[in-house]
Amino acid sequence: MKRAGVVIVGGALAALTACAPTPANPNKAADVKPVANAGAESTPEPGASPTPEPVEVADVNLTDGLIGKKVARMGQVVTDDKGWVLYRFDRDSAKPSKTTCVGDCARVWPPVLTDGKPDLKGIADEKVDTVTRPDGTKQVTIGDWPIYRYIGDKKPGQWRGQGVAGTWFVVTPTGTKNLSCLPTGTPKAVAPPPVADEQDGDTGAPSY
Repeated sequence: MKRAGVVIVGGALAALTACAPTPANPNKAADVKPVANAGAESTPEPGASPTPEPVEVADVNLTDGLIGKKVARMGQVVTDDKGWVLYRFDRDSAKPSKTTCVGDCARVWPPVLTDGKPDLKGIADEKVDTVTRPDGTKQVTIGDWPIYRYIGDKKPGQWRGQGVAGTWFVVTPTGTKNLSCLPTGTPKAVAPPPVADEQDGDTGAPSY
C-alpha cells in the first residue's frame, strides 16, 4: 500500500459549542514507527494451497499510531499519531465488528486504516483490532468499534464531529462513546468533497 497525507477539505461546519477545544498544539507520539505489512508473502509448504494475494488499494492513508489521552473539557479521547481526534458511528456494530460507512459517508468520515497494527500509547493492546472493509482495506477498531476521522475538523485537536447526526461520537480509549461536550441540537455533517467526475447537483450536507 502507498501512504498519502490526510486531505482536509472545506465545507459547511457543524456548530461549535462552548466546549470547543483550545488551539493549543496536541501531544504527538514520539518516534512512531511504521507497522509491518500484514500481507507479507510466505512460502507455502509443498502441496499446500497458495496464500491469497492481499488486496491492493492505491493511495490510502495508513495510520501508524494511536494515542489515548485526557484533554481539557472533553475528557478521554483517542487521536491518531498526527493529533486528529477519532470517532465511532452508532450505525456500525461491535459484536461482530462491522463498518457501514462507505461511499460518500467514508469521504466525510475517512476510516482509520492500517496494514498491520498501529503503535499504541495510552490504549490497552487487547482493545485494538481490525475489521475488513468492503474494498479489502483493514480498518482499526477500538473495543470492536470501527473508528474514523472527520473532515470537518480543520486542525488536530478539534472535535467538530461530536454528536453529528446524533450518531457520531468521540471515541474513548476503551471504545465507548465520549458523551461530553454534546452540541445543542443535532448538527449535520459537512458535505462530501467534490470529485473530478462529479456532475452538478445537490451538494447539501449529508445526514450521516
